[in-house]
Amino acid sequence: MDVPPRCTHSTPHSQERPLKADPTAQVTLLEVQELDSRADLSAEQAKVDADVEQVKARRARDRERMDTGQVGNPKDLERLGHELESLERRIASLEDDEIEVMERLEEAQSVLDSVTTLLEQADVRLGELIAVRDEKVAAIDAQLVDVEAQRGPSVEGLPEDLLALYEKLRATKGGVGAAMLHQRRCTGCQLSIDNAELSVIRSAPADLVVRCEECTRILVRTAESGL
Repeated sequence: MDVPPRCTHSTPHSQERPLKADPTAQVTLLEVQELDSRADLSAEQAKVDADVEQVKARRARDRERMDTGQVGNPKDLERLGHELESLERRIASLEDDEIEVMERLEEAQSVLDSVTTLLEQADVRLGELIAVRDEKVAAIDAQLVDVEAQRGPSVEGLPEDLLALYEKLRATKGGVGAAMLHQRRCTGCQLSIDNAELSVIRSAPADLVVRCEECTRILVRTAESGL
């Protein structure tokens, strides 16, 4: 006997590629959901209203038929009376549904108003933060222009090989290519220099470019080096 092939099920989500979206867009999606939910409730309310009007119209026709004597057969009158009772119950049930939908619609509107207010406040705050950011960026740009203006004359007298080494170290050491030797400590890596290394540095000629043994930055000796 042939064995039927086994049916394997896979979770749809496991086959989907990871979806990424900006957090702001995800928050906005909540507002869209609230709008859609309110639209669904509005449609539901319109349907209930239409059902109520339809049943009321049927009740009015039946009553008119009874009141004008269009139905004379006792059995038909009895059947019509039962139908009117059924219609009254249906109208009462639909009106209850109508009230419930209206309450849910009001609640959804309240939630939507709250979300809208929060989004408006977030937009205002975002505008303030952008303004502060732009102001700081402008200040930094101005400082950079000033620094570049001051830097030009400063590097003019430096030896090319020293400047090249400095720029190379600066590119790989977080922007700091040269550091002061201060109180027997490298201010670049903030590590103390041991006595043996200090002795070597102390005896080195003044024009010898010294490097930190730990971080390899150019180590500049001054009166405050503690040598």
